Amino acid sequence: MSDANAPLIEVTDLKKHFPIVRGLFSKLVGQVRAVDGVSFQIKKGETLGLVGESGCGKSTVGRTMMKLLEPTGGSIRVRGTDITELTGQEMMPYRQQMQMIFQDPYASLNPRMTAGDIVGEPLIIHNVANRTERRDRVSWLFQRVGLRPDQMYLYAHEFSGGQRQRLGIARALALNPQLIVGDEPVSALDVSIQAQIINLLMDLQDEFELSYLFVAHDLAVVEHISHRVAVMYLGRIVEMTDKTSLFEMPLHPYTEALLSAVPIPKAGARSRKRMILTGDVPSPINPPTGCHFHTRCPYAVARCREEVPVLREVAQGHLVSCHLHDAGVKFPLAA
Repeated sequence: MSDANAPLIEVTDLKKHFPIVRGLFSKLVGQVRAVDGVSFQIKKGETLGLVGESGCGKSTVGRTMMKLLEPTGGSIRVRGTDITELTGQEMMPYRQQMQMIFQDPYASLNPRMTAGDIVGEPLIIHNVANRTERRDRVSWLFQRVGLRPDQMYLYAHEFSGGQRQRLGIARALALNPQLIVGDEPVSALDVSIQAQIINLLMDLQDEFELSYLFVAHDLAVVEHISHRVAVMYLGRIVEMTDKTSLFEMPLHPYTEALLSAVPIPKAGARSRKRMILTGDVPSPINPPTGCHFHTRCPYAVARCREEVPVLREVAQGHLVSCHLHDAGVKFPLAA
């Protein structure tokens, strides 16, 4: 009998390094450490938001977890089964359980296929149902995501941006997955359409008990849809907790800086002190020693430059990777 609280997916020390080769003989001269030891769990029916600046590796985490990119190190477990070393053919049953919604809805749709064929293609690949059942399934999916069944015969260029993303959602739902990775699924849409798509995703989650890894850079969107939030910086998770704790009491300087840039729309709410980070984001080819954030952190001490901080629990359910919580040093916001 399975544990209801057991994670649907468990990622441990996940790494993805891209080799840099040069010269006639393709000599290895370095590596881009896009993901450098990331660990998290997602339970059934839960949404984990993954946020950070552009280039921090959050999209690579989603693609590597889905094994669209082969991991360099670490492990990926689905319902306790390690899928890290599985071949493409061995991954087929797990492809049904894990699907993806891409950032650019137009680039992710085949312009030579009708919308109905695009949504029904996963059913053909996995040999699910006969032709009549597949057509009925596609028609139902169109209605469920807010499209008309007669639009099945149109092509991708005949849809608006929001409608194309609805097509992407319908395709992701075709095989009744348990987990959906959303790679910034609303960032290319107008604000009013973003709200519609986010509400649709939340309704689908309630209806089908879906789990989401929601990759985004818009903190307002992440706060609305997520149950827990993980903050990434230069290939590593620096803070992870429930959304209420994160937005009300961030315990990492980088999270503090991100939140200080978000306007507070509530009337009479106390505005945050603006925290301006100095310097540029370091290169993932040659990241800083110790804490990756120490080159821009206003609170950095000598230890930050030398020792890599471990992601650990510093409050109930609140994981932080920061030396400032050790040896009695009080973080400014926690004081």
